[in-house]
Amino acid sequence: MRVFVTGASGWIGSAVVPELIGVGHQVVGLARSDAASAALTAIGAAVLRGTIDDVESLHREAAASDGVIHLAFKHDIAFSGGFQDAAIADRRAIETIGAALADSDRPFVIASGTLGLAPGRMATERDGQDPDAAMAHLNGGPAVRLSNAQMTLALASRNVRTSVVRLPPTVHGAGDHGFMATLVGIARAKGVSGYIGEGANRWPAVHRLDAAHLFRLALEQAPAGSALHAIADEGVPVRAIAEIIGRHLNLPVVAIAPENAGEHFGWLGAFIGADAPASSALTRAMLGWQPTQPGLLADLDQGHYFQTAR
Repeated sequence: MRVFVTGASGWIGSAVVPELIGVGHQVVGLARSDAASAALTAIGAAVLRGTIDDVESLHREAAASDGVIHLAFKHDIAFSGGFQDAAIADRRAIETIGAALADSDRPFVIASGTLGLAPGRMATERDGQDPDAAMAHLNGGPAVRLSNAQMTLALASRNVRTSVVRLPPTVHGAGDHGFMATLVGIARAKGVSGYIGEGANRWPAVHRLDAAHLFRLALEQAPAGSALHAIADEGVPVRAIAEIIGRHLNLPVVAIAPENAGEHFGWLGAFIGADAPASSALTRAMLGWQPTQPGLLADLDQGHYFQTAR
């Protein structure tokens, strides 16, 4: 298949592209910089220069492809106060690609998230399907992004083989600069490894190579309208994460009061106290996906997070 991948040089995309090429697919990756273009060329992908705002280019390349995996998202804008603007740009890109693939039965896979689907209980692939129920506890950018995923699944009615791969807040592995690396950096800066309250709240997680494999399976096999969960660890207690960080950095492990979360953890304070376990049982049964990479705690214990954080 000729597969168009947006966000092809990002944290997830840079694992998805080799996964696709490794089984014989041809990949065209969207790249917005010379460095991204060079990285894609080096691993055997063709390059389309541009951004997700270039809707004419998106439409043209999607129409010429046998399938599309949409991973690009304006994270730099989202985490600097512009989450809703980033989600709106994402929506335009999805609408554009969906229009290009309409009435073709070609696959269209996008990335979404599990955080916020079912606060305080185990989220499953069946959650987030009812727009009214899903929006009851979300607003702003997160609500727009969830509606983007719902809009993508609805494209199945236009004969597009759509699927949404929901990622946990932690997609880990060597080279990660996300939540885990941020926690390590905060611990170094504060001189303590912290968690909120009792630290019993749970975070789901997946290794990025396992996530990349699921994106390929979704492209190749997922039925139209499938919501899939890239979840290996259903829920790792945040205190267990803090304890490994404290041990590797030789720092005390301490509880942070919920009202002090923002001061201690910065932007991460809005997320670190969430109890957000999630299951992937239905995804595994549907596609035969089985994670094979180290779990989150084992990956942390390998030590690479503490080397790259220096």
